Amino acid sequence: MRKLILSAVGLVLVLGAVMLAKTMIANKNKPKPKFNKVIKTVFTEKVKNTDVPIIITANGNLVAKNKVSLFSEVQGVFQVNRKEFKPGTRFLKDETLLKINSDEFYASLQSQKSNLINNITAIMPDIRLDFPDEFSKWKRFLEKFDVNKTMPVLPKFSSEKEKYFVSGKGITTGYYTIKNLEVKLSKYTITAPFNGVLTEALVTEGTLVRPGQKLGEFIDPSVFEIEVSVNASYAGLLKVGNKVTLNNLEKTKEYTGKVVRVNGKVDLVSQTIKVYIEVAHADLKEGMYLEANLKAKSESNAFVISRKLLLNNSSVYTVKDTILQLTNVRPVFFNATTVVVKGLPENTRIITQPLPGAFAGMVVKTQKK
Repeated sequence: MRKLILSAVGLVLVLGAVMLAKTMIANKNKPKPKFNKVIKTVFTEKVKNTDVPIIITANGNLVAKNKVSLFSEVQGVFQVNRKEFKPGTRFLKDETLLKINSDEFYASLQSQKSNLINNITAIMPDIRLDFPDEFSKWKRFLEKFDVNKTMPVLPKFSSEKEKYFVSGKGITTGYYTIKNLEVKLSKYTITAPFNGVLTEALVTEGTLVRPGQKLGEFIDPSVFEIEVSVNASYAGLLKVGNKVTLNNLEKTKEYTGKVVRVNGKVDLVSQTIKVYIEVAHADLKEGMYLEANLKAKSESNAFVISRKLLLNNSSVYTVKDTILQLTNVRPVFFNATTVVVKGLPENTRIITQPLPGAFAGMVVKTQKK
């Protein structure tokens, strides 16, 4: 019985070995599987070298070109005016912005004028006797003298003797004291230097105003300036009068300005130079943030590509007969998203989008742009 079992087991092992051998032989002769080679598709465009304008992008805030900070040079109570002294109120040129009560000062001025008239009247008999030829001009001066109006011009002296006589009586001193007071009286009323709008008001009616106190701010809302910082290396390219395109942050509106000033000093820390651009438009407001595109110069025989296509700042992928090639280029100007390069042969096919896993000699399909 034991011998029969051993014989059966041996037979099974032999049969299994024979079947395994046949299977291995069959697999050895089976052909290897074939895999289809995947060829990537790239989009290309033909290089056309032209004169490319170098556009420098900068940004800044608008400031009114004509802007006046209002300060008081005298003391008094702020008076009610025909128009409200509040932000947003518009005034025409020479229209009264605000008034400060000047009653006390005006009375003092009138008193000084009266004293001067009395002093001149007191010396008229002496002038008739000592300077008969000059009596008529001093008489005309008195006739023109009105305490409620600006003083007339003081008569010119015909001789040193007349000058010493009149000055000795205190007439000259009194005259110029009054002229000084008249100038000071005019400072109790502040008028608009140009057509504009009040943007800041720091006092209200009835406020006691003191000398040196800031009262508000007045601007001309029709013309603005924007100050932008530009790399000092481009300073020599910027010219006064150059046209500038400006955009708002959303890129929905475009304005045209011009360079009016270029600072002659370079900032030591940032190595930038200040450029001032003038722009006028009804939609603009002081404080708005704009982006300026300054045309510095043009690069001849150049081409613009995306910065993503530039490899190691020295080469780009081009396509020749479906084969990728590395072509050396020379970058001449970098922008936020693009770069101006030189050295690309005319009519060369350059890829327009980065290709993951790309290498020189790679076979590709092209889609022409």
